[in-house]
Amino acid sequence: MIPTNYYILLSAILFGLGIVAFVFKRNIITIFMAIELMLNAVNLAFVAFSKAHVAQGGQADGEVFVLFVIIVAAAEAAVGLGIIILTARNRRSLNVESVNLLKL
Repeated sequence: MIPTNYYILLSAILFGLGIVAFVFKRNIITIFMAIELMLNAVNLAFVAFSKAHVAQGGQADGEVFVLFVIIVAAAEAAVGLGIIILTARNRRSLNVESVNLLKL
């Protein structure tokens, strides 16, 4: 049986890596993947806390939250990839600094 602390530590490490990639990378695809990594780290934390709560006789509310996060991530992936493809076609670059479509 793996303790809940290990899952939370792994979740924190994954979330931290996602933040570092989001802040320092300039490629839109890499930033998009960093956001997905952070969402999956949160999912891991929800499942770990839910597992600990169920072991103490509670309900499995964490899995419901994970389901909602997955639904939001799927919608974000669909809309985000559409925007990324359109930007790549129009600007011929995936560099964040060279994309200035929203500037006046």
